[in-house]
Amino acid sequence: MAHRPRKRATSQNARVYWQESAEKRVLGIAGYKVGMTHVSYVDDTESPTKGQEVVSAATVIEIPPMIVYGLRCYKANDSIGDILATDEKVLKQAGFSKKPSVKQVNEAEADDVRLLVFAMPSKTGFGKKHIEKMELGCGGKDAKERLEYCKGMLGKELHISDVFKCGEFVDVVSISIGKGWQGAVKRFGVAKQRRKATGKMRHVGTLGQWHPAYVLYTVPQAGQTGYHQRTEMNKRILKLGQKPEEINPSSGFPHYGFVKNDFVVLKGSVPGPAKRLVKLRLAVRASMATKEPQVGYVSLSPR
Repeated sequence: MAHRPRKRATSQNARVYWQESAEKRVLGIAGYKVGMTHVSYVDDTESPTKGQEVVSAATVIEIPPMIVYGLRCYKANDSIGDILATDEKVLKQAGFSKKPSVKQVNEAEADDVRLLVFAMPSKTGFGKKHIEKMELGCGGKDAKERLEYCKGMLGKELHISDVFKCGEFVDVVSISIGKGWQGAVKRFGVAKQRRKATGKMRHVGTLGQWHPAYVLYTVPQAGQTGYHQRTEMNKRILKLGQKPEEINPSSGFPHYGFVKNDFVVLKGSVPGPAKRLVKLRLAVRASMATKEPQVGYVSLSPR
């Protein structure tokens, strides 16, 4: 309940904090929320159901291939310039109508490097056309290693199997479902008044103390609910797939349609409605070691 300010997100392309990692790898990827289903798997945690087959709700996310069109160098958290791919076809896809003029980058000064990529929702089946540009963090022992690794990826396609493996934990960053203007009971979960208290039930009992003689911002009041950026941590990857027929119901997913690209199945729920852009990041506080789960079946009856 402590998220402030509770206002609409400025963009559906959520901001992501990229952590440090000594392993040479891409630290995240983006996809589109498809819907939910349920999965049976063998519980390998230390819970009372350890070793038994359990059923859990799961979220399906479609991951169309992403194109690496450049990299961005940073020094003390400030951008010092970009290095773009030489492939004109890739640059045209990225929205450059003519060859861009980029200032020369002093690579020796860079202390961090991030990939410049764009997602292609046009490869999905739900009708979104325009590319969505974003940065992805990269890991490495030092800036030089990260720079060489990123240079080797210029102009290439990035798939989910290149970034994560089954059983890893990820953090999910997305924009939640918007619910419009709501009262304090729904927005903050305050208690309803009894019927004969004040003649009103779904309102706050007090707006605060007499002094200071103004209403504090912490007082629960009506306002915008939902469409906020939220990060949910430690979502386990139960399944990675390249064959959409393994996940598609016969009639497609409600409000989405059919998966046509690579997909990932995460345990639990994910913020946002179907078709919402979802960013996956390597978990910054993984709760257990990576072990590939023993998945029994994935239901083809979506909810």
